[in-house]
Amino acid sequence: MMQGWVNQSCEAMLPIVVGHGNAPKQMVEALIDTGFSGFLSLPLSMIESLGLPWIFSDSVTLGDGSEVVFQMYRATVIWDGQFKVVDVAASESEPLLGMSLLYGFKLQVEAVERGIVTVEAMR
Repeated sequence: MMQGWVNQSCEAMLPIVVGHGNAPKQMVEALIDTGFSGFLSLPLSMIESLGLPWIFSDSVTLGDGSEVVFQMYRATVIWDGQFKVVDVAASESEPLLGMSLLYGFKLQVEAVERGIVTVEAMR
């Protein structure tokens, strides 16, 4: 089971360790975004500091219907105590954790400031 918190803006946050290969890993506080179908998005500056390799460009339709091209990178995260290889979208927003990473897990949110966020594998 993984645990996070609800911030003062009533957003569900989850810390996640991100890295690549044998390079140093970094703890990232990611906002859980159920409208994001990808795995993870990070600012380009963070992607560069982690040395994540570029893998492809992806055309994505945003919630407002507009289309944007994202540069995609490869990372290893620690997810539920295991190493997992995921695709990371470069975005200038804050780090986002999407539904592809949550797939197969149960998300519970105490929707109040400082509420507890839990993510656990479905049995």
